[in-house]
Amino acid sequence: MASRIDLEAQYCAQNYKPLPVVLTRAEGVHVWDEDGNKYLDMMSAYSAVSHGHANPRLVRLVQEQVAQLNIVSRAFYTDRLGPFLERICQLTGQDMALPMNTGAEAVETAIKAARKWAYTVKGVATDQAEIIACTGNFHGRTIAIVAMSDEPQYQAGFGPFPPGFRLVEYGNIDALREAITDNTAAFLVEPIQGEGGIIVPPDGYLKAAAELCRERNVLLIADEIQTGLGRTGKLLACEHDDVHPDGLILGKALGGGILPVSMFLARRDVMEVFTPGDHGSTFGGNPLAAAVGLEALNILVEDNLAQRSADLGTYLLEQLREIDTPLIRELRGRGLFVGIEIDPSLASARQVCEALMKRGLLSKETHETVVRLAPPLVIDQAEIDWAVQQIREVLQEIDRVRLAS
Repeated sequence: MASRIDLEAQYCAQNYKPLPVVLTRAEGVHVWDEDGNKYLDMMSAYSAVSHGHANPRLVRLVQEQVAQLNIVSRAFYTDRLGPFLERICQLTGQDMALPMNTGAEAVETAIKAARKWAYTVKGVATDQAEIIACTGNFHGRTIAIVAMSDEPQYQAGFGPFPPGFRLVEYGNIDALREAITDNTAAFLVEPIQGEGGIIVPPDGYLKAAAELCRERNVLLIADEIQTGLGRTGKLLACEHDDVHPDGLILGKALGGGILPVSMFLARRDVMEVFTPGDHGSTFGGNPLAAAVGLEALNILVEDNLAQRSADLGTYLLEQLREIDTPLIRELRGRGLFVGIEIDPSLASARQVCEALMKRGLLSKETHETVVRLAPPLVIDQAEIDWAVQQIREVLQEIDRVRLAS
């Protein structure tokens, strides 16, 4: 019988390069492979599993809702969507929301909202609206979204791309100021860049951007798909700069690690540009997703996961800084959203991740140079201590082998 890895290699498009481990079960902060080996999950599915794998409250909720009502499309009202949207709007301070499924869908929704707002509210000439994004961004992989990317691989072979996007240097407020024109509809930005390598902008950057956008009548749209819902130690990463965005994109953890749940939220005049038929999704806002999303929010608040992330994230960075090795070029992050940048002249991040996997710790490299650490927010200090010890020993071992060769 072919191995599971061989079956994927034969039948699955090779758009990922997974670590060579086949996972079959998960609970809390741990996952198990097909041979019964246990691993500490320091990835949490790119922050989608913030509540921990198979969170008991979410599992019970899903079992109850699956037996009740799942998918009917938004051709009809349901008893689950309204309470979910009320809760998320109240928590984030936004007026209205449009539910979708994946993060990329929510970003596309934000793009459409910003453009139509520019034409119907701001008065930009037809088809002249521009959206500004940042170098190093990652907002998804649809054709429109990769049109905003400066990562060559994301664009190679997929053009032509739609116009209407401009790039400015991330963290450079002067570059943003120079790029804004009368046709600028929105500035789309990640408060901390995840796929870019856990890049934290200069203090005050987001606040300055918000003030500039307000002065120039430009929408500030925060992509908090990865950074939102407690990941960085605040409910939203924007809060670190005391910023309230005009539009907000959420996903990943919103589905409790069980379902794809995403949405675009915004102030009323932005969201009211949509009329029936303008936009939609068969699965977006379905009763099962709404029920899971509401419970995920309740758990986040009741278990104080954002504060837990703040406290344990500070501890994690402190412990990592005590590792004495030339392999670490830089440590970056906020809360339980940390990047270890590896000196590429000494080792690759993939090499580090593969060595950690053999020790029972799962992470994933970003851009070949950064080891990402973003565990479920339910992790405890003892588990962080164990993870740091594995990282320390792996880096020391790689360094010993390097020096001996």
